[in-house]
Amino acid sequence: MRPIRVLVVDDSTVVRRLVSGVLAAEADIEVVGSASSGEAALARLPQLSPDVVTLDVDMEGLSGLETLKRIRADWPRLPVIMFSALTQRGAATTIDALLLGASDYVTKPTGAGSPDEAMACVRDQLLPRIRELVRHVRAREAPPTCRPRAGARVEVVVIGVSTGGPNALMQVLPELPADLRAPVLIVQHMPPLFTRMLAQGLTAKCRLAVAEAEDGEAVLAGRVLLAPGGRHLEVARDAGASAPRARLHDGPPENSCRPSADVLFRSAVRAYGAGVLAVVLTGMGQDGLRGAEAVREAGGATLAQDEASSVVWGMPGFVVRAGLADAVLPIERVAAEIVARVGA
Repeated sequence: MRPIRVLVVDDSTVVRRLVSGVLAAEADIEVVGSASSGEAALARLPQLSPDVVTLDVDMEGLSGLETLKRIRADWPRLPVIMFSALTQRGAATTIDALLLGASDYVTKPTGAGSPDEAMACVRDQLLPRIRELVRHVRAREAPPTCRPRAGARVEVVVIGVSTGGPNALMQVLPELPADLRAPVLIVQHMPPLFTRMLAQGLTAKCRLAVAEAEDGEAVLAGRVLLAPGGRHLEVARDAGASAPRARLHDGPPENSCRPSADVLFRSAVRAYGAGVLAVVLTGMGQDGLRGAEAVREAGGATLAQDEASSVVWGMPGFVVRAGLADAVLPIERVAAEIVARVGA
């Protein structure tokens, strides 16, 4: 198989050299070029035909966001990985980029470490993302058979999502009505600062109120609660309480994730039984698989995003291949299916 062709875009010479050096050391990756500005990157894209672009969020001249918009206009499925500073401003801009269709992001190493530590940081974050994104673009699998069933009345919607998630959520949540008759709980794999920014970005676009979950708050219909980065989100029924409550905790990661969709899904089964509608959207890895098994065993239903509309068909792919999906849908049809099932 031919090497993965990467275009590195950053206005910092140091960062361009660092990223290019890390990538060039890999036998299956070829750095086909670098660019110091958004304008230069756009000019070189047709000539280089990369498989992946790494793009700095914060650049002089044409910004990373504006460059991303222009890339998406002409190359809608080209994987673009944003490079972001781990700051509040960097987090906010990265969320904007993900909502505009960036495939994923990595954080730049801080200036406190050694060059070797910086290279290791970039290597550990960047290489798995590049390989998985390109594997997804190159692979084309036949849709596996799923097992649709008539489910019980939906009392709660739980969503698990990772790579490509902000853009997927932006296509689903604004289409849900303000009077949706079930609460929506979401696990999106992100660090703490990023999940807060994501909730703020989503609530500005949605008819439902979107917020980071707080420990002990009531889980009510018409509300969307997002698990804070770094903490598991569960839902529990307390004796005598008028409504289930959100529970946050620092339990061990599952599937190397905290928050974990499996943790959320299993708790929803304990609280609602067959009344759970699980939704597994684009993402790397298999978080959500065990939770979907628990949902099926309890008599609930699971929706999975299809491969063609996923940035990475890892999480939904595992669910579909295990025969746990009651429907496999393109992202633009997920909201309508949720509304139909909640209203059934």
